[in-house]
Amino acid sequence: MTTALEVPLDPKVLEGLPQPPTITHQSLKDYIIDPRENIVIHCEAKGKPHPSFSWTRNGTHFDVEKDSKVIMKPNSGTLVIDISGEKAEAYEGVYQCIARNEHGSAMSNNIVIRQSRSPLWSKEKIEPITVQRGMSLVLQCRPPAGLPPPIIFWMDNNFQRLPQNSRVSQALNGDLYFCNVIMEDTRNDYICYARFPHTQTIQQKQPINVNVLDSNPSGERAPTFMNPPGTHSTTMVLKGDTLQLECIADGLPTPDISWSKVNRDLPSGRFSFHSFQKTLKITEVTEADGGDYRCLAKNRLGSNHHIITVVVRAAPFWISAPQNLILAPKESGMLTCRAEGNPKPTVTWSVNGIPIENSHKDPSRKIENGNIILSDVQTGSSSVYQCNASNEYGYLLANAFVSVLAEPPRVLTPPNHVYSVVTNSRALLDCASFGSPLPKITWFKDSQSIVDGDSYIIHKNNTLEINVARPLNSGKYTCIASNSLGNKENHVYLEVKEATRIIRQPGYKVVQRNSMAVFECKVKHDPSLFPSMIWLKDNMELPDDTRFEVGSDSLTIHDVREDDEGNYTCIRNTTLDQDSASAMLTVVEATPAPPIIMEQPDPPTDLELTDQRELSVQLTWTPGDENNSPIQLFLIQYEDSLHKPGVWVNMTEVSVTSTTAHLELSPYVYYSFRVLALNDVGLSEPSAPSRQYRTNPARPDGNPSDVEVIGTSPDSMTITWRELTGLESNGPGLQYKVSWRQKDLDPQWTSLTLANVSQYVVTGTPTFAPYEVTVQAVNDYGSGPRPEVVLGYSGEDLPNVAPENVKVSVQNGTVAEVRWDAVPLSTVRGQLNGYKVSYWKMRSLHKQDPEPVKPQELIFHGSELEGLLIGLHPYSQYTLNIRAFNRKGDGPTSSNLIFETPEGVPGPPADLKIQNLNLDSLIVKWVPPVEYNGHLTGYLLKYQPINKTDELGPLKELLLPANETSITLENLKHSTHYKFYLNAMTIKGSGPIVTKEGFTMVDEAPPAGRMFGSVNSSVEEDHAVISWEYSGPDRNVYVEYVVDNSKEPWKTEFVNGTRTYQIKGLKPGMSYRVRVVAKDHSDATVHSTEELLITVPAMTSKQVDIATQGWFIGLMCAIALLILVLLIVCFIKRNKGGKYPVKEKEDAHQDPEIQPMKEDDGTFGEYSDTEDHKPLKGSRTPSNGTVKKDDSDDSLVDYGEGGDGQFNEDGSFIGQYSGKKEKDTAEGNESSEAPSPVNAMNSFV
Repeated sequence: MTTALEVPLDPKVLEGLPQPPTITHQSLKDYIIDPRENIVIHCEAKGKPHPSFSWTRNGTHFDVEKDSKVIMKPNSGTLVIDISGEKAEAYEGVYQCIARNEHGSAMSNNIVIRQSRSPLWSKEKIEPITVQRGMSLVLQCRPPAGLPPPIIFWMDNNFQRLPQNSRVSQALNGDLYFCNVIMEDTRNDYICYARFPHTQTIQQKQPINVNVLDSNPSGERAPTFMNPPGTHSTTMVLKGDTLQLECIADGLPTPDISWSKVNRDLPSGRFSFHSFQKTLKITEVTEADGGDYRCLAKNRLGSNHHIITVVVRAAPFWISAPQNLILAPKESGMLTCRAEGNPKPTVTWSVNGIPIENSHKDPSRKIENGNIILSDVQTGSSSVYQCNASNEYGYLLANAFVSVLAEPPRVLTPPNHVYSVVTNSRALLDCASFGSPLPKITWFKDSQSIVDGDSYIIHKNNTLEINVARPLNSGKYTCIASNSLGNKENHVYLEVKEATRIIRQPGYKVVQRNSMAVFECKVKHDPSLFPSMIWLKDNMELPDDTRFEVGSDSLTIHDVREDDEGNYTCIRNTTLDQDSASAMLTVVEATPAPPIIMEQPDPPTDLELTDQRELSVQLTWTPGDENNSPIQLFLIQYEDSLHKPGVWVNMTEVSVTSTTAHLELSPYVYYSFRVLALNDVGLSEPSAPSRQYRTNPARPDGNPSDVEVIGTSPDSMTITWRELTGLESNGPGLQYKVSWRQKDLDPQWTSLTLANVSQYVVTGTPTFAPYEVTVQAVNDYGSGPRPEVVLGYSGEDLPNVAPENVKVSVQNGTVAEVRWDAVPLSTVRGQLNGYKVSYWKMRSLHKQDPEPVKPQELIFHGSELEGLLIGLHPYSQYTLNIRAFNRKGDGPTSSNLIFETPEGVPGPPADLKIQNLNLDSLIVKWVPPVEYNGHLTGYLLKYQPINKTDELGPLKELLLPANETSITLENLKHSTHYKFYLNAMTIKGSGPIVTKEGFTMVDEAPPAGRMFGSVNSSVEEDHAVISWEYSGPDRNVYVEYVVDNSKEPWKTEFVNGTRTYQIKGLKPGMSYRVRVVAKDHSDATVHSTEELLITVPAMTSKQVDIATQGWFIGLMCAIALLILVLLIVCFIKRNKGGKYPVKEKEDAHQDPEIQPMKEDDGTFGEYSDTEDHKPLKGSRTPSNGTVKKDDSDDSLVDYGEGGDGQFNEDGSFIGQYSGKKEKDTAEGNESSEAPSPVNAMNSFV
């Protein structure tokens, strides 16, 4: 029988295959719904083509479209049932989903929909329970049956869990068991609660009242079983479920419970005890857990036991579920369905949802021993089979499709995948494939077939295994997948890398406290791998301490302490392997030590050449003394006395762990070697040279590099290269064989042998022709390897044809587009670099005289044949031509093409001037624009006044003819600034605006002082007040002053629209010159007063007025405050006396807080029970916020700001004293609690 194909997981493969339906997601078999939420029954499936979905309910077709409350999701079988406004019970039942396409039908499980329920506790009257001390007691819970069952717990009236222990505990059914009661168990709030988890609701039973009596207490007794009763009981559990066995015993003292299994041990790792040893819990029950379990209850008066027989049953479980099959036409296969259970399940088959005995007969199908055997299958016979295994405890349903396909092989392993392993490890090369019939896999390495044997193992899944990979196993591997429909090959690569090894391990260290410890960890690894380094201390991470310094190949511990002792491990990791090494650190007490002097190491000695071969030799040496600084490495140098005598060249570096080096040599060299050692101080002196070692000549093993072809002239080219060095020559008679031929034309090479040169000029070449060139090294012992062919070109010449069909398309006044045809490549005579476009302005169309302008040039690289000319002048005439260019230079230009640009907006007027005519008139003059850019149609003049704060006034506009260059504006406001805006216009619009400001006043400045009248001054000790008369504008008026006979600059202070100004900060006894000036906008002085000479009087001694001194004022305030406090204290004491008959009032009325106060003398009036009470003076005001004015100045209202009055037993007032008396209003929102009088008095201070 042919082995069936596995279904490929690669989605790219699945995407193109026809496939029967497969259920991918479905709801649970037992689906309990929340009646507050919509019902969602999941059913998702895949297939090719995508399946359609239908449902059955209670075994009959469920028409989804007829029920408006039911929606099936698009491209899915998932149902969403809207139960808003409906009863959820209406949709309870057994649902099944069918997914079908043209290749078959898949079935979901039977999904049982049930509504969750949390019923109320049945009403019952619970009588109080009376029990004698020491007796046992059971408080029954008996919760309502819910779906799912509720969770039970006991609490008191305060929602605190009742304490449980070995004496009092809750049984699995929720009842509360007392092994024996004590007096403290008396309480009236034993309450059983049931929490229904699905709806998150909690139901409460009526409280149970328990009264424990001590009138006839029970004596001590041996244990007896309360639950389960008797000596034997039986329970059943399903395989895989959790088993809970319970034993609760009566007894006094409280018995101890223990568990055991008869003749066997309890299952290791799966059992646990709960509820104070009264419950045995076993998880994941197996058949072996069946049998007898002994529960033993014991106290000091005796013991008792109970046997619980556990019977294990099992719902069906799979031994071998049917798997999908992909068969090729005429192949055979088998669907296996094996299930077990207790009792043994019944297995039935269906095809596409129809019992197989009722389906159409298929000669290629038969059933044997519960398996379906398929033989000689035909294309188009794909189906989905269902296997159902069921017993009284449940069922299993599995879908498995049989797809008949004819598919050529496909290799699913990514092509050119690189596998990397280290030497001596295992290598696994994958070749996952798919095809129908099942492809046969063949492996090759470097075109050699691989057979299953000692070196290679080919697994059943066609993976190739190399058990011990070595460098020779590196290379390309090919796997070929073949079936009757074709072949497919795939290449993968194996890289076997050098293993990572620690070559200098950390060593055992004994260091003194407070000194430094260094552990080395040098590694040898494959050059393509980059090892990381991890240090551990006692197999833990290093302490987070800056004293631990991790270097590239070492660990340094600074300032060593006692707790640094331990085992240190170095781990060197790569992506493929790792190596590790460890060492101990011992810390000892510090002892004085002589100073250590570190020096350069002594030079190595005893150089010896061994293992002498044609092009290699082994050099060994003996290291010199380290001189208190460890040697880090050795440096090997060589001298070539044949080619460069006396010159020593660095050859290689060698790790300090080795004193031998294998040296690769070049032919035809006279070698001498020497070795130097390096430590932290520096390099040692060189060792004595080794004996000379001469290598034999050989033919060159390399050719000159940097070969290049340069075109120098139209009929020649130069070939250049870098010469070989003497070390690279490998022998005498070094020459260079230079060869060339014209590509694709010359079948034969032209060659020439040269010596001691690095270039050669080839003449007589055609212009810009491609050539192939090689340069090969040759000596007396032969030629070097086959040289690399270099491509180059001979010299270029100037292009000889100009571009044609040049056209210009004017876009607007400043942009034009130019186009042209490409020149033939044969006329370029070189590498076409592009085209150069030259254009220049001939003249402006509004002027008759030409304006010669330097041409502008645009370069268009490569094969561009169009471009934009930007920045053109409108209304102008331009000339343009184009030429091609190469690396040699420019070709001929095309014929000149003349084009014109249209009109545009004009440029700004060349000049704008404002001249004063008189106090209310201005003359505006301007110069026409330099660039008309068309025919001027006129000018637009705008102007507006500017006030003193630089704010702009209303804007006026004037349109002026094009032939005007000035205008007189009359009837302006005198002595006013104006701002002017002017721009020229063409038919295309307005050009840029120029602005200017002017001032309505005569052009010549009036005589000084004309605008100013008289100026007066008054002088005090440190300042002067200047006043003046001024008939001009208030803007830009300043007071200026300077010390008399001083060369200092005048100080200027701005005057803001006033006729008086105070100059501060003048020095007593000094004379100053002062003047008032008016300035224009350019800060130039236009008006000025005469200069005043003022003298500041000197300081004179004055009698101190004590009334103006701060300390005197503060003293008087303190005295006044003290007097005020004394008055308040006297007032309070006077009012604490017998002025008010409080005691009599208190005897008559028990609520003094509501007694009103008389307005005439402040005493308490009679109690009134009417609703129209007058407010207590000093208490909270009415809601309208007003109070009547008090006639008495001695009332307590003067000191109260609100709140109910409070009085001591002797009638004294303890309300709030603060603030001044409010005559008309009182704040009704103050707090009713008044502070103490002490605080009130403190508020005065």
